[in-house]
Amino acid sequence: MITGKSSYTAITQWINDEANTTLTDLGIKLHRRPSEPTIRRVLYRLDADLLDRVIGTWMLTRTGVTEGRRHIAVDGKTLRGARDHSDPDSRAPHEVSAFDADAGMVVGQVEVDAKTNEIPAARDLPGLFDLTGTVVSLDEDDTAEFIIDAGGDYVMTVKKNRKALYARAKALGWDTNRVHTTVERGHGRQVIREAQVFVVGEEFGFPHAAQGMKITRRRVDYNGARIKGNNKKGNKSTEVVYVVCSLGHVEAPVAMLARWVQRHWGIENKLHRVRDVVFGEDASLIRTGVGPRVMATLRNTAISVLRLIGREDIEPAQRYFAAVFDRPTLLVMTIHHRL
Repeated sequence: MITGKSSYTAITQWINDEANTTLTDLGIKLHRRPSEPTIRRVLYRLDADLLDRVIGTWMLTRTGVTEGRRHIAVDGKTLRGARDHSDPDSRAPHEVSAFDADAGMVVGQVEVDAKTNEIPAARDLPGLFDLTGTVVSLDEDDTAEFIIDAGGDYVMTVKKNRKALYARAKALGWDTNRVHTTVERGHGRQVIREAQVFVVGEEFGFPHAAQGMKITRRRVDYNGARIKGNNKKGNKSTEVVYVVCSLGHVEAPVAMLARWVQRHWGIENKLHRVRDVVFGEDASLIRTGVGPRVMATLRNTAISVLRLIGREDIEPAQRYFAAVFDRPTLLVMTIHHRL
């Protein structure tokens, strides 16, 4: 995966290249190199739950704490290419990841049961590690009690389908509150984020809620406007999001809370998009057994390992490690000494 080989066939070709001495360098004596069916069978026999726990636990020990708290973003992703299209009743696997938002690394993953939804899986994730001193950001508001019981705190988006809760959040006295504004420019766009907080208590009707936040995001996209011949004004859009947090304004000031929310949204670009665009996850034809989940775990691992050594741009890093057969092996064998 570190070299960009993200299918059974590509992995087999890499291993069987005559110039690749990785197996012999590792002291592995074989009469012949493994075939594609052999590699597939080995991966199928893995305990996917155990694999995720072991790798996630190791990754967690490699991450640090920023601003006094660890920030774990929880979000799900459907493996669209893994759906069995010959069966109209089949569902594509859906994986929920725990993502260290500061380090850009996956520290846990669970699969959503085909007969349920994302909420039980999101509840399982906090149980994989100690959440003391950790803030968890996610969209599933039915997991608040589980996070608090595990020693953590939460930052949760209030969804519109929770009509009563959304109405209460919208009705808070935002007009009289101060606004914390940040401006981001780059890549042909400008994003203005206006954040306001409001102290809440039991009357808000959400477990352990201490403050609510309203974020108004105003975006001007000059790239799209340039195509349409309107490059001066740009294409404008406005989005309003309501958030609830279990930490008070002293422990989580408005600027810090706004950063947590922004970093949570970053999981799309730093993880989901990389898995799709760089690793071609949605186009993958691996569909049977635990194969889709194991390959998703290996993609997560490759992304996390590359980020550990400071390689933020994953695709160029893949090309670097693919250029010389020894490079990925040396990276994996010496990762402990590099940190």
